[in-house]
Amino acid sequence: MKTYTTDGAFPDNYKFLIGSIVPRPIAVISTRNIDGTNNLAPFSFFTAVSASPMILAFCPMIRSSDGEFKDTVKNILREKEFVVNFCTEDNYSKINLASTELPYGEDEFKFAELTPMNSSIVKAMRLKESPIHFECVFRDMLCYGKEPGSGSLITGEVKLVHIDEQVLKEGKISTELVKFVGRGAGNDWFKTDKPFQLERLTKMQIQN
Repeated sequence: MKTYTTDGAFPDNYKFLIGSIVPRPIAVISTRNIDGTNNLAPFSFFTAVSASPMILAFCPMIRSSDGEFKDTVKNILREKEFVVNFCTEDNYSKINLASTELPYGEDEFKFAELTPMNSSIVKAMRLKESPIHFECVFRDMLCYGKEPGSGSLITGEVKLVHIDEQVLKEGKISTELVKFVGRGAGNDWFKTDKPFQLERLTKMQIQN
C-alpha cells in the first residue's frame, strides 16, 4: 500500500477525493446574478444534512483561475437563496455545458440551451429539464481557506420541493424513473440504471 501526505499541491489531494468518493450526486444550482440574469452551475460535492428542518449542503471550491469565489457563491451570499436541480440521463450533456466558466452575467441556461422556469418563493429560476427542484434559502457558510483549491460548505434550507409526477412510484421518487447521473474521477460519469435491493438491519426504515 502506497502512502501519501496531504500537504502537497492541492490538485493531488483533489484527485484522491474525486477518485475515492464515488459516485457523487450532482447538485445543479441555479441563482440570480446582480443584474437579474440567470446563473446555473453543477457541483458534485453535495449531500443531505437534515430532514427536519430539511437542510442540504454543497461544497464549492475557490476558483483556481483567479482565486475568487465562484459566481454561484457570490450570488447566494447576496440573494440568500438558490434552487437545487438534478442531473439525469436526459439532461447531463447540457448540464456539462453549463459548467463552462463564462463571464459574469452570461446566462448558462441560454449557453447550454436549457429552460428556466419561475420558482414559487425564490427569485432564482428552476431548471425545467430537471424532474426535481428544491427551492432553498441560505442558512450557513463555513470557509476552509482563501487559496485555490480551498473549499467552503454552504447549507440551504429547502422550503419547497417540486417533483414531476412521472418519476413517482407509490408516492416515492423512483431511482429507475429519474435516471440520475453522478460524477466520478476525471471524466468519469455514473448511471443509476442498475439499482439492487438489500434489506437494512435497522428497527425502523423511514423509506418504508
